[in-house]
Amino acid sequence: MREPNRERVPPARRTGLRQRLAELRGPEVPPQPLDARALAALAANPGCKRRAILDGAGVNKTALASALGSPSAFGQSQFAFMRGNAFEARVKADGGAELLRLVHEKLDAGAVPPTAGAVPDLSAVGPEGRTARTALALREATEAGVWTLLDHPLLALDVAGSPAFLEPDAVVVHPDGSWTVVEIKSFPMLDGSADAAKVGAAARQAAVYVLALERVAARLDDTPEVRHTVLLVCPKDFSNLPTASAVDVRKQRSVTRRQLDRLTRIEDIADLLPEGTCFSPDLPTADLTAAVESVPATYAPECLSACELAFHCRDHSRAEGAVTSLGRSLRAELGGLTTITDVLSAARGETGDPTDPAVAALRRAARLRAEALGDRTGSLIGGEKQLAEAPGHTAC
Repeated sequence: MREPNRERVPPARRTGLRQRLAELRGPEVPPQPLDARALAALAANPGCKRRAILDGAGVNKTALASALGSPSAFGQSQFAFMRGNAFEARVKADGGAELLRLVHEKLDAGAVPPTAGAVPDLSAVGPEGRTARTALALREATEAGVWTLLDHPLLALDVAGSPAFLEPDAVVVHPDGSWTVVEIKSFPMLDGSADAAKVGAAARQAAVYVLALERVAARLDDTPEVRHTVLLVCPKDFSNLPTASAVDVRKQRSVTRRQLDRLTRIEDIADLLPEGTCFSPDLPTADLTAAVESVPATYAPECLSACELAFHCRDHSRAEGAVTSLGRSLRAELGGLTTITDVLSAARGETGDPTDPAVAALRRAARLRAEALGDRTGSLIGGEKQLAEAPGHTAC
């Protein structure tokens, strides 16, 4: 007799979790979909239970931040959004002929040049239907062995026990059956190179899509290759003409997979919340603040460029004197010293274990600082004394 799978979540529990997350979001509040950008930011800060539960419940963090009195400046302007959509439409015009040409040129020059690639219809009812239709289209394109462009496919990825539906700009199936993720961005590529920070952000998003594609490929009988080199398409110089570059995302994929595996499961976080907790922006500010603060957060300065609640969390982190507000690297160096008060007390020799490397380093740094300031103060005092005793000197 086969033993039951203990790791599989029973249907009743899954239903209960969905109901619980809907209650956390608010009965009249529609869920906010979790996209690859948010998922990459979540994977970059796996210790933040606050972001995990809010993203898992589909809470609109922009509206939540405004209701808390700490509106976020994070996000894309409407002008940039419209410009990006116009550029993407140009790249995919004529059945994606230009996009397939770029894929062939940059990633698969040895394959048969694309003449008229297939563009399957991926429309279906609901996210589950679209996900299933995407998986079917990928299987059919792999078996057909022709250039195929999947325009805005929908992929599913399990995140901390809750499914996240992800929509890459495009996925291309090569004649050899391998799959490539395509990221289309509106920032320019000048003389063949683009802004390193923006390219890094695009690579992290693409790595999330690669992970989701690997889940789809693993369910097929003959597992196709999901390429770890993605195609980044951008405007060339200051024109609206598309150009492309191959970006290796193996490192970003490995980091993202490791961080997602470390995420605390959403149901475990939800079970620890007080009864009646709700994050609806319609609640009074005091009640909403209490609900948000009931979930631990792990703030770091990097959150300012990735999370809508960063200003709110930064204010509370500073008020508590948490060392994380000074940066993750410094926090790692300080070991068990979690507040600035603890750090200063240990440096002065008032608290802390002298055998602790962090405490010893702080005390040594304090001694060096005191010696440096003491020598400087002594020299200044000596100079002032000599000046006062000099003939003809008159005090001001």
